[in-house]
Amino acid sequence: MALNIPGLVALIVFYAITLAIGIWASWKSKKYQKKGKPSEMIIVGGRNMNFFIGLFTATATWVGGAYINGTAETVYLPTKGLVWVQVPIGFALSLVIGGLFFVTPMRSKNYVTMMDPLQEKYGNMIGSLLFIPSLIGDLFWFAAILASLGATMRVILDIRGYLAIIISACTVILYTLLGGLYSVAYTDVIQLIFIMLSLWICVPFALLNSATESIYYTAAQESYQAPWIGQVQTEYLGRWLDDFLYLVLGSIPWQTYFQRVLSASSPRQARLISYLSGLGSFLMAIPSVLIGAVAASTDWNQTSYGLPTPVERGESAMILPLVLHYLCPAYISIGGLGAIAAAVMSSADSALLSASSMFAHNIYRKILRKQATEKEVVCIMRVSMVVLGTAAAGLAFYSHSIYDLWFLSGELVYALLFPQLCCVLFIPNTNTYGSAAGFLFGFLLRLLAGEPSLKIPPVIHYPGCSLVDGVYVQLFPFKTFTMLLTLGTIVAVSYLVAFLFKRNILPRRWDVCSVIEENSAFTHPPCAR
Repeated sequence: MALNIPGLVALIVFYAITLAIGIWASWKSKKYQKKGKPSEMIIVGGRNMNFFIGLFTATATWVGGAYINGTAETVYLPTKGLVWVQVPIGFALSLVIGGLFFVTPMRSKNYVTMMDPLQEKYGNMIGSLLFIPSLIGDLFWFAAILASLGATMRVILDIRGYLAIIISACTVILYTLLGGLYSVAYTDVIQLIFIMLSLWICVPFALLNSATESIYYTAAQESYQAPWIGQVQTEYLGRWLDDFLYLVLGSIPWQTYFQRVLSASSPRQARLISYLSGLGSFLMAIPSVLIGAVAASTDWNQTSYGLPTPVERGESAMILPLVLHYLCPAYISIGGLGAIAAAVMSSADSALLSASSMFAHNIYRKILRKQATEKEVVCIMRVSMVVLGTAAAGLAFYSHSIYDLWFLSGELVYALLFPQLCCVLFIPNTNTYGSAAGFLFGFLLRLLAGEPSLKIPPVIHYPGCSLVDGVYVQLFPFKTFTMLLTLGTIVAVSYLVAFLFKRNILPRRWDVCSVIEENSAFTHPPCAR
């Protein structure tokens, strides 16, 4: 296979357009920085983001490279199928629930990041602990989607994956560094439009290819592989439910989400953006579902790809670019590649801005250097963008392990951060001691459940835990169980410690975090200021 020159040229043009829009948006944002705090302009766009721009960037944040590639792969896999495609519905419900319950208390208090209410109530020490899973999640997310882009370009353009990773990372770092949320938001608009148009243009060509059976027939009938509708076996119902709840609830406590709603001009507008972006992200999954169904309905021996099939070669993760390359004309597949590149960049810039924002605002300004000036905070934010972006690009070269680490870090966010956010917003009498106990207990409980990708055997064998091909698999919904136990621990320990101090069972001098006052039951001055 020779280098695809037209595809490479088209991709360079797309990157140039994206970079130009990002630079233009950075110039636009500088005009507003004089009216307020420069750091808040970079993080939340001065809280005056245009409604439609906010809607586009909120949708594009979720519709990333992993989203469109993973949806197609799940539909294609004979062992899964459409019934296991939980991400589109899970994300949509997550954004609706976020809009109903979480947006108003966050936006009405003008928080800058998701960590602000946690630090305000539980103190800077706990805030720095809770920052760790969020930082790791953003870093591995960035690395994972860069890796998926590298694999895609290797298939369609026949160029080395590391070149795609380096070029994409540099482009994202540059325009995010220059303009912050404004650059991210405006580039998201063009990226989302490009994703939508390119994938929908590819779908008819793939459906009508002579090597492809009717997807209506193969949905329920076995043709070249098992029906692509799929099924959930009885013993896997607990795991299916666990994964679904993980997507619905675990997708809320991310700075990438709150950065969008906190940039809206009012709580009402923030809620509306959350609702509509949920609908938008769901609709954006339809082309990927169709492409996955096409792949499951294709006689690969009739294509130049040949046999064995992608799943037999272990290449199911690249099924979307494989369909674009082998079942669509060359000029169409180039458009599809642009869609994947756009999806990757729309999520990568969000992850980069999220992690750097929390580090500069919540760690540097509130803990490391409380007298930091606005100019200093902005400088630290930009330096952290370069450092984190470089680290993510380096990690992307280890694509297989990065995907596993990304999913594990997402589980930690679900188990550790979601209960903390619920408590700080909806359970007023929780305190620093409960927060610390919940964090440590939840982290320990998750590790004891084991992790096959890291070769960590389970110490706790939940009901249904079985040995499959030499690897222990937990079929019990342990992720949600861990989250609920973390939530219960925070509440129980908070009330128990407060009771012990109030009744003088424990000496007041032991209250190092000052959660008890002489004349009140509970107060929450931050610990370890």
